[in-house]
Amino acid sequence: MNIDSKKEIEVASPCIRNCCLNNDDICMGCFRHIDEILAWKNCKNSVKKTVIILCEQRRKSTEMKLSQDKY
Repeated sequence: MNIDSKKEIEVASPCIRNCCLNNDDICMGCFRHIDEILAWKNCKNSVKKTVIILCEQRRKSTEMKLSQDKY
């Protein structure tokens, strides 16, 4: 058996190169907190997966707030 076949695939960064922090230090491009951005390269995949989930929750929350502000 090849040892490399047991390696876990690295979780990709959610960065979309549209960095702009809001007042809460959340990037409005990827929705990571500045601390999550800075720590990303040293995080384990399990932590990265959790951050991705948090980013999605933040994105949805922001979209809901923006859509409510339109009316």
